[in-house]
Amino acid sequence: MAEPGSDEPAGRRASGVMGRLGSVRMRLLAIALLPTLIILPVVLLVVVGWWTRQFDRLLISKVQGDLTIARQYLDRLMERSDETLHALGDSVAFETVAEGGDAGALDAFLAARRKAMGLDFLYVLDAGGALVAASPPGARPDGAGVAASPVVARALHGEAGSGIDVVGPQALARLAPELEARARVDLVPTPGAVPTDRTAEGRGMVVQSAVPVRLSGDRAGVLVGGVLLNRNLDFIDTINDLVYGRGALPAGSEGTATLFLDDVRVSTNVRLFEDKRALGTRVSGEVRAAVLGEGRVWLDRAFVVNDWYISAYEPILSSAGERVGMLYVGFLEAPFLALKRTILIAVGVGFALVAAVTIPILLRWAAAIFRPLEAMNVTISRVEAGDLSARTGLPGQTDEIGRLAHHLDAMLDLLRQRDAQLRQWADALDARVAARTRELEAANAELAAAQRQLVMSGKLAAIGEITAGIAHEINNPVAVIQGNLDVARELLGVAARPVRTEFNLIDQQVHRINIIVSKLLQFARPGEFAGGCDPVPPAEVIGDSLLLVQHLLSRADIRLERREAATRLVFMNRVELQQVLINLMVNAVHAMPAGGVLAVESRDAARGGRAGVMLTVRDSGLGIPAAHLARVFDPFFTTKGQGGTGLGLSISYTLVERAGGSMEVDSTEGAGSAFAVWLPQAPEAA
Repeated sequence: MAEPGSDEPAGRRASGVMGRLGSVRMRLLAIALLPTLIILPVVLLVVVGWWTRQFDRLLISKVQGDLTIARQYLDRLMERSDETLHALGDSVAFETVAEGGDAGALDAFLAARRKAMGLDFLYVLDAGGALVAASPPGARPDGAGVAASPVVARALHGEAGSGIDVVGPQALARLAPELEARARVDLVPTPGAVPTDRTAEGRGMVVQSAVPVRLSGDRAGVLVGGVLLNRNLDFIDTINDLVYGRGALPAGSEGTATLFLDDVRVSTNVRLFEDKRALGTRVSGEVRAAVLGEGRVWLDRAFVVNDWYISAYEPILSSAGERVGMLYVGFLEAPFLALKRTILIAVGVGFALVAAVTIPILLRWAAAIFRPLEAMNVTISRVEAGDLSARTGLPGQTDEIGRLAHHLDAMLDLLRQRDAQLRQWADALDARVAARTRELEAANAELAAAQRQLVMSGKLAAIGEITAGIAHEINNPVAVIQGNLDVARELLGVAARPVRTEFNLIDQQVHRINIIVSKLLQFARPGEFAGGCDPVPPAEVIGDSLLLVQHLLSRADIRLERREAATRLVFMNRVELQQVLINLMVNAVHAMPAGGVLAVESRDAARGGRAGVMLTVRDSGLGIPAAHLARVFDPFFTTKGQGGTGLGLSISYTLVERAGGSMEVDSTEGAGSAFAVWLPQAPEAA
């Protein structure tokens, strides 16, 4: 109910109240839950994301430091080799043996010193690069092209130094017979590696040093020594112990170090399984392209043989400055991922515990505010639905919301009293309005019937006058045409034979015009053509009518169904009833161009307390559109185009109505039509 002086509907105002209540509830819930469910998770996500990035950076920094230590150890190995060879070349013992000029004594001296220094080969060349002495026995490095190494070449020119060189299988055999077998590594198919046709790696990576020395006769020479790094497990295990000693990694992690010749592991402590080292496995194509192809240091996670490692790869340069291999260190990623997951789970569990404790408390505080508002909202909705007995039912509260609820209940009590009074007044008013409405409806029905009758009578009278005039006007020129045609036929005699067809066609059309004029006059002045009314058996008229349209039924492939149950006689002119039935049957045939079923029925039926007979002509044809049903009995209305005059149903309707009957139509477009003619029973048969 709207307030006095207000035009706003009560439903709209109540809907606005409900919307505001919903907004208040959502705001209270947002205030209660926003810090815990949105702000805190966002902060945690930001912090966890930052910590994760820092954690990953820390791992990369560690593996970078590990690579630095490994590189320093390799550099120190070359420096120590250079220092040791310098000490040997400058020693008194070497000078004494070298100046003695005894090649056998020098070979024995080199063999003893090689074993003490841990070298794989040790030999002396003269200034021309010819071999003076060598260890182990049988070594012939002068013919192996080793003197072409930049390290040896610089020493021949007086500059000592150390470096890494890659030596072929034949050259290794000339340096020391057993080095060729030690250096050979069978390649193991490795996922992610660059495809290759090789099955083995026979080259060796050698750390060699060369220092200038003095030989007998004050001749210049070069002292050369070196170590093969292929399968040098002491070398690689020492790097691993230096980088990943006890306590350097968390429990479960494992540090590894590897020396690559090109992309092949020639010395490693990475395991394939149990104690078998992954010698002969190859690095992934991605790492190979970055380190050997571009010369970059790889600091990232990488798949190593069979697991993911935090890895560092660095190119190894030969003494000629070419990238010939890689030095690798890394440690298992899985334990650190597990540690990261554990920390993230701990953070998540902590957040869940905090939320589980705080959210119920916050919701309880918010509920103490919006529950009374919801109770009032529900009460208002029930009142809008018609339940005026609805009340908030809130217990006594001293706060503002409680007082508001009590005021609402008091207003609803007053509203209920006013509503009861209004309903009493409304019931009395409704009874009076209903009585007057029934009277008006009856008067309107009578008025509408009279108006329809007047309109139809006016239409028929006006159309009848016009039609009669037109018919008489047409008869005169038609008579002239027919008369002149007869005169022309008599005058021409035999000469009229060539145009006999045309004369016959004119006769037919004139006859057609006469028929149309007769129908027009019959419609315009039905009284002049009306015959006497007699008691007529419906079955006989139906049989006569079907006999006249039988040729149309057979030609259109239409099946006839007759159901005649009428026992009464109707009171109507027999010819006019036959005209009505034939018109309805012909229309039904035209409505079924592809064939169908024509049903003709008769049965006893009463209407308005009067006994009579109902004749029904039903077809299964095209049907009549709903928009045309109200006009089918109007004069000159047709749906046949140029093939119809629009007078058949109108004349039939007039004939039936003049006999005291009625005609109705029921049609569904696409399903057929049914025309029902009710005629009163003949008085003689009453």
